[in-house]
Amino acid sequence: MVLDARDIEIPLDSYVRYVDTGTIGKVVDEKTQDGIDWVKLDKTNMWYRAKLVELLDKKDIKKSAYYDREDDNDVDVDELKEKAMKFEDMELSSHVAEGGG
Repeated sequence: MVLDARDIEIPLDSYVRYVDTGTIGKVVDEKTQDGIDWVKLDKTNMWYRAKLVELLDKKDIKKSAYYDREDDNDVDVDELKEKAMKFEDMELSSHVAEGGG
């Protein structure tokens, strides 16, 4: 039995959040190695210490427009590049906002 940061059992196919970075993913595997419990998340394909993740209710999971689409797990690189170009075209000025007082 693998427990999360709040000592709640983490079942396979449940969703967890890595507390240090906020990474959310579905648990696809779990293991205990040298007395430490680990869970593997589908989104990153990486292992996380179970004591550093927290179990989520399905209602707490917000979908990302780029990555968490159930029908498509690929990131649209062209869409991301287009959004990045919009940021490059912004003009920054020290005269835009003045502090009060």
